[in-house]
Amino acid sequence: MYMFTSFKKDRAKGFTLVELLVVIGIIVILFAVVLVAIDPAKRLKQARDAVRRQDVRDILEAVQQSIVDNDGTVPAGIDATAGTYQVLGTDTTGCNTTCTAQSSVTSCLDLSGDLVDTYLASIPMDPATGSAENTDYAVNMTTGGRIAVVSCDPEVATSISVQR
Repeated sequence: MYMFTSFKKDRAKGFTLVELLVVIGIIVILFAVVLVAIDPAKRLKQARDAVRRQDVRDILEAVQQSIVDNDGTVPAGIDATAGTYQVLGTDTTGCNTTCTAQSSVTSCLDLSGDLVDTYLASIPMDPATGSAENTDYAVNMTTGGRIAVVSCDPEVATSISVQR
């Protein structure tokens, strides 16, 4: 009896260099497209603006609660001068040049004695440029008696402010 045997070439299993390079090239192109579509720098700026929005709300709520608890007395230093905000912080000079969103007075307003521990754990600071000396947040009382809080340097938003 005659047997048929199949002859197979012995080939090593695996990928060729060309196949690997093609796959790597496709992955790089897809990564570049996704990176451009996601734009991480813009997303980081938007995230910092979200922190700023929450910070101005926290400051406003703390000031308002302080006013309520002190029978309508506004924390010292918050004035009702129209168009002139007080930048929060401990610095005594240069605060009038840091807030691009609003005009402000020269000396920063330190509200930590009025607000910290009772209403806030600490005075919030801008996530990109804030410090204890200059938080880059400003507060003012409008002529109508409303408290207004602004972020001095938003990145994506044109302005970040809240008033009540």
